[in-house]
Amino acid sequence: MTATDRPRAPRRRVPRARVPRAWVPNQHGAWAMVVAPPVVGALLAGPRGLHALLLAAWLAAYCAYFALTQWLRSGRRRRYRDPVLGYGVATAVLGLPLVAAQPALLRWAPAFALLLGASLRYAARRADRSYGNDLVTIAAAALMTVVAAGLLDRPEGWWPPGADDPRAWTAAGLLAAYLVGTVPYVKSMIRERGRPATARLSAGYHAALLAGAVVLAAAGRPAGVAGVALVVVAAGLLARAVLLPRRGRVRPAVVGAGEVVATLAVTAVTLAAV
Repeated sequence: MTATDRPRAPRRRVPRARVPRAWVPNQHGAWAMVVAPPVVGALLAGPRGLHALLLAAWLAAYCAYFALTQWLRSGRRRRYRDPVLGYGVATAVLGLPLVAAQPALLRWAPAFALLLGASLRYAARRADRSYGNDLVTIAAAALMTVVAAGLLDRPEGWWPPGADDPRAWTAAGLLAAYLVGTVPYVKSMIRERGRPATARLSAGYHAALLAGAVVLAAAGRPAGVAGVALVVVAAGLLARAVLLPRRGRVRPAVVGAGEVVATLAVTAVTLAAV
């Protein structure tokens, strides 16, 4: 037998290093909810380097929040302690220069502390998947639109930066209206798939959303192409809410990818509308 005829020894497969699950938020569609508001706010203000720092700090804070909720709902398991500490330190490292550059940002702290406290209370009761907690987290995310829009402001008195900007509040309202609809829709696709009541709630909410878009467009707010686009996107969201739950089981990653696409469309319309 020649050297070329000898059977080759099987290659040993070296397992790839994986990031522990405790460090990676597993809510695929949540990334769109977290990223869109500060990006919209930055685009309204005119993006600067400080906006990139704000986004980085916000993402670190979201990861810290997610790890903290998992730690609470798991009965304070040790596996979640390191992510809580790690992301907490990252948030502080990114947040301190941000506050140093814009100290007035601290005026938003009471609002976010109130929302965070309410959400952590849900998590401690293992109710972090509830509708109430979803609304709390959406409120916090949408508020970041106003925070980002006013990041470069130097407000007088005790007003938080951006709080007096009607365009920012309008954009935050449009994003919040969309994000609220994602709650029953995603539940109808995953956790509450097959429950007619959830599917009806999702369809009914999106029908009301379309009706509101038609009324706004008819009133000229927004006018022209932006008004038409608002109605078209709302109609697409309604069609999605009615048709997709009937297709049966869909992988959560696919649902999350669809949320990213829908969020991009809503983001574009929001910027055009305000």
